[in-house]
Amino acid sequence: MADQQNMAIAARKEWMGLLARAPEDALMELWGEVGVPPSFDWLRSPEVGGVMVRGRTGGTGAPFNLGEMTVTRCSLVLTDGTVGHGYVQGRSKRKAEAAALIDALMQTDAAGDIRARVITPLSQQMRAARMARAAKAAATKVEFFTLVRGED
Repeated sequence: MADQQNMAIAARKEWMGLLARAPEDALMELWGEVGVPPSFDWLRSPEVGGVMVRGRTGGTGAPFNLGEMTVTRCSLVLTDGTVGHGYVQGRSKRKAEAAALIDALMQTDAAGDIRARVITPLSQQMRAARMARAAKAAATKVEFFTLVRGED
């Protein structure tokens, strides 16, 4: 039981993180193809604010405040009582609403359809963009080597 709950929490963290980082145009295009969104009521309408971003030196050092980042958040409830939350980078209230609706739908029987039509394609697009950036960076990599003169 606890393992199932941990797996569900991990899966939700994954799709919510994906929605938070996704480019707005890509998310909205995929979401638009799903069709008419379900009816819902706001628990918290979209609002823009800021959060402190923390970092670690070398990824393992002591945490430090890196700076502030703008985020938009909202919460909603579907007519069946399912609650969805959206926290996204930037100031797009439209993107936060879509993220909250997708989060709510991923907790219902529509999860398979939403995963196939939004989450998986979005994940693939973001992975391809990340690989393209890595390939571009790798092309500029300079390898240094040292020649040894004679042996002592």
